[in-house]
Formats: sequence, structure tokens, C-alpha cells
Amino acid sequence: MIFNSGIKKLEDKSRVSLLHFLLGFCLVASAAANAEIPELGDPELTPVGAERQANAAGTIPAWKDGITTPPADYTVGERLVNPYPDDKILFKITSANVDQHAAHLSEGQKKLLSEHPDSWYMNVYVSRRTASYPQYVYKALQKNQQEALLIEDGRGAVQKSVVTSPFPVPSNGLEAIWNHNLRWRGIHVSRIDGTAAVTRRGNYTLILQEDEWAIPYAREHAGDFQVDHPNLLMAVRKRVIAPGFVSGNGLLTLDSINHNQTPRENWLYSPDLRRVLRAPFSGFDNPAPNSDGLRYTDEADMFNGSPGVFDWKLLGKREMYIPYNAYKLHSGELKDEDILGSRHVNPEHLRYELHRVWVVEGLVKTAKGERGHKYSKRVFYIDEDSWQIALADNYDSAGNLWRFSEGHMINYYQVPVPWYSMMLYYDFKQRRYLVNGLDNQRRATKFDNDFNPRLFGPNALDYSVR
Repeated sequence: MIFNSGIKKLEDKSRVSLLHFLLGFCLVASAAANAEIPELGDPELTPVGAERQANAAGTIPAWKDGITTPPADYTVGERLVNPYPDDKILFKITSANVDQHAAHLSEGQKKLLSEHPDSWYMNVYVSRRTASYPQYVYKALQKNQQEALLIEDGRGAVQKSVVTSPFPVPSNGLEAIWNHNLRWRGIHVSRIDGTAAVTRRGNYTLILQEDEWAIPYAREHAGDFQVDHPNLLMAVRKRVIAPGFVSGNGLLTLDSINHNQTPRENWLYSPDLRRVLRAPFSGFDNPAPNSDGLRYTDEADMFNGSPGVFDWKLLGKREMYIPYNAYKLHSGELKDEDILGSRHVNPEHLRYELHRVWVVEGLVKTAKGERGHKYSKRVFYIDEDSWQIALADNYDSAGNLWRFSEGHMINYYQVPVPWYSMMLYYDFKQRRYLVNGLDNQRRATKFDNDFNPRLFGPNALDYSVR
């Protein structure tokens, strides 16, 4: 009885705190980007701080507002259709010609080619700069450039930032990381996420879970951009729905902007115990649930959480072949077995394009009293048009390349918002890989602005009482 009473008090306190954050959400977001968008003072830059013009060779086009309307054959509420079905493969990058393209590849991409010379390749397509956001997001970026502040001590925090990325023209690596962490992803998102940790023999158990995100930081306010409770970034609720032996397990995470002020909070639901339990802190290099030890918690969404464990350095920009416009991979025409192979996914369904990226290097802090991390170094390649990480090279304590991950992006043009359709994580030591976000046979991802805040309290994890 004492144990149950303690859980009840914790749930009530947490629910009141969360409702204080979330109640009152009656939101209206802009449904489409506008061609007449505010700029950041320099006509050479896009509203998010990217270079507007094409590159010198013409292999990266000028940005022309991205996708601002869905294709004519798209049906509202259904899966996205490919806006470029007639695009052809320009060329393939293989182990035989990798040296010709090495300047545009990450170390992880090159290692994947060398590890699987007979089966892995990269199909390169024409580059299409499809990233776009609602009009109010562009306005918020302009406001952030003028007012957002970076506090570099401790874990690194941001103040006076609203809606989206705080630093459209970053001056250091930490600012670029915050641009990824706080980029606009919608306000209320629900989807089915398929996860597969594939063995060396190609075996896997597909785990399906319902994901629901509430992101109060991303909302627009009438007349201004004042945020009532700026430290709550998002609430994420997950429930496993298949296979049966893990079905019903649930997780609720409340994540902060300023981790110095409010650390991340987690709750778990066990259908066997029929109890909601406060979970210990989960972040950084804690193994992620359902990953079979192939990725860490801070690798969800390619990177998340406090950036304070690493010293970040902005290495500048490069032109890189990165996953982009992955509508074929997203297509409902593909089955899971069409995508998942024994050593890697089927490369025939992937699309790579040449884009400009920000390169950010993180070196783990080693001073006495620092938390540390199992990665000694991370190198992120961040798409200039969306501020989301496209590629990540991760190194072990000896300085050897250990893991490599890719975020395969599409523009959810019905919103519009660029976000991942699928994330791939390769472990070169175990010679295995993990897939998150298999959505090719699942229901369409839903974006809206209305949700019940009570569904993001700890008790809501217990579906038996809803």
C-alpha cells in the first residue's frame, strides 16, 4: 500500500505539472508556406539561413520555396505520393568508384561501401531542395536571430527562443546543434513506428509502436511569440502494439529545452504489473528500448537531449551526398521484406542527392566530474535547408569509427515540414544494423494542432483505464 500510494502521489503531481504546461492548446497553424517569405537581412540567404543560390557547378539548384503545395494526385489523409516519380538515377557510387566521390562522402558512408563491396551502393538522383515550413515558422526564425541567447556553461542552454531553430546563422557548433534539437516538426504528431534490429543472418522481429508527440514549443501565439512555459520542449508517448509478447508496454517522456533547469522525465507502463512507474533518467548513452543495443537514447531523431556532454565545433560547410526525398522508401508499395536485407537495407530503394550541409564535430568532455559518453567523437552533417541531421559518424574511445547513421528525409508537404521517414543505424563492430521508422505499410502520419493534454500524463499510459 505504501508503494502504491507513492506512485499515486507522483502521478498526480506530474499530471498537474504537465497540464499546467499543455492546457489551453487551441491552436491554429499556417497550413502552407508562402512564396513571399521574410528574409534574414541578407538576400543571399533563405528564411532558415541556407544559401539561396545554386552552387557553382549547378549540381545543387537554387532554393525556390521548396514544396509549398501537395502534388495533384495526393489525397488528404492518405499516404504521401512521390512528387518526382519520373526522376532517374544519375549514377551509382560503389566500392569501385568511391575514390571519385570521396570528397562528398562521410567516413561512415565510405566504410559501409568498403565493408560490403559486393552488395552496397548509393543511387544518386538530381538534387531537389524541397524543404519548406509554414509562414509563421519563418517569422519566428527572424525573431530568434534577433533575440535568442546561448548560455554555453553547464549543459548548454538557450533562452528567448521560440517555435523553431534559434540560430539561423550559427557562429559555433553548439548553436548548430540547438538548431537541430529545436527545429520545427509540427505541434501534434501521431504515427506508427516500425523497428527492426537485424541479425547477421538477416533475422529480425518487427516491433510496432504507436508514437504521439505534443510539442508546445512549436506553437504559434496570436499576435506575438511569447511562450508561457518555455522550458517544456515536447511530450512523447509511446505504446507497443506488436508483437504480442511485448504489446502494451508504454513510455512517456517529457523533454526540456534547458536541461540545467529541468532534466528529462520518464515514466514506464508494464501491462504485467499494471502499474505506471517513474523511470530512472534515460538519455545520453543509455541503450535505447527495442534497439538490441544498436543505438543509444540520444540517437533517436538522429540526436536529442542535452548537448552538454560534448564540446561542439563548427567545421564549416561541405557538399555531400545525403539521403533526401525518400518517397520510394516511404511508399506503401514496398513491403518490409523488400527493404530489410541481411547486412543492410536494400540500397535500390534509397535516394541520395547532393546538398550543402553544416559539419559539426563533438568531442566528449573528459574533465573530472564530467558525465562522459561511450562515443569519444561524433561528426554530424546537418542539412542547411531543414536544420536536421542527415548523417552521423560516431567513434569509440580508441578513436575508431564504430557506428554510422542516416536520416532519410521527406517533406510532409501537407503540413509542410521536412522530417525523417526512416532512420538507419549501422554498427561496424557487431556487423549489424537497426531500422527505426518503418512506415511503408503503416497508416499515414497525422499532423494536427488539437490534442487532449490528459493523454500526456503518466496515468494515460495505462490504456486499460482510459
